[in-house]
Amino acid sequence: MIHESDLVCQQSTRMDRRTFAILCHLLRNVAGLSSTEIVDIEEMVAMFLHVLAHDVKNRVIQRKFVRFGETVSRYFNIVLLIVVRLYEELIKRPVPVTNNCNDQSWKCFERVYFNLQNYLGALDGMYIKVNVLPGDRPTFRTRKGKITTNFLEVCDTKGDFVYVLAGYYYLCDAGYPNVE
Repeated sequence: MIHESDLVCQQSTRMDRRTFAILCHLLRNVAGLSSTEIVDIEEMVAMFLHVLAHDVKNRVIQRKFVRFGETVSRYFNIVLLIVVRLYEELIKRPVPVTNNCNDQSWKCFERVYFNLQNYLGALDGMYIKVNVLPGDRPTFRTRKGKITTNFLEVCDTKGDFVYVLAGYYYLCDAGYPNVE
């Protein structure tokens, strides 16, 4: 399955074959994961990634990889423990943005979209549940049927809110129904 093509590998594990091979190499050489008589490293990692990528149960992996449930469970847990041990290698720690940062990706927060001078920070949107009159509910209904309103927030580098805009639809809201 992994060796068929990049498309099949990506559909199954959410990684292309090159990335999958790098992960297997890292697990083998850095973390000490080794093949057994029953299952090789590539199959262990493929089972593990397939569960994570598709949120499927043990029984689905049993059918897909033609293995017993105990085998699937055992090797999933082995790979999980090794991946957790490798968190220092796999996860990059964020570097805080300083006020004198010259990185161009933060320039959009300087006065261009908002009347905020000399701010570096983060932009995010979120839904907050609201209580509205029954006649207004279709306006506030999300694509999942919940009654919420949309907020756009900007935080500075200390995490303090410096700008909040409520109730507007953004491009990402294309999932909102246009009918009552």
